[in-house]
Amino acid sequence: MTETHATEAVTPVFPPGRYGRRRAPQRRRPVLFAALVAVLLVVTGLISVKLYQQYGPDYSGEVVSYTDITDSQIRITFQVTVPEGEPARCTLRARSYDGAQVGYADVLVDNPGGARQMTQEHLLATTAKPFMAEVLGCRPVE
Repeated sequence: MTETHATEAVTPVFPPGRYGRRRAPQRRRPVLFAALVAVLLVVTGLISVKLYQQYGPDYSGEVVSYTDITDSQIRITFQVTVPEGEPARCTLRARSYDGAQVGYADVLVDNPGGARQMTQEHLLATTAKPFMAEVLGCRPVE
């Protein structure tokens, strides 16, 4: 009596023509795949830089201080960063202690000297006593 060892690897034999032609295993190409991924990353990076330069935050504003707070006004001092020589239009808002908007204005920031950063002051009229002021945003003058 002969014994069959379970550890022997036996390749199955299929009847010819019954299951179609067996394919040879294909070689993988990791170098080609890595090169395609690298090219995709470079192209995506270049597109991102181009879009950031075209639509990025060239115009920005921030409040430096607010003073002269009364029941009907607030004086806002804010700093604006723009492309050199360009004017800007900034939107200012005053809020009351409960968060309600009590004052709103679009302010033209002229840039006669062609500076990149400017500080401007604006007296904003309000409908109630303001608690704080903010620059909502700045954009190019159209």
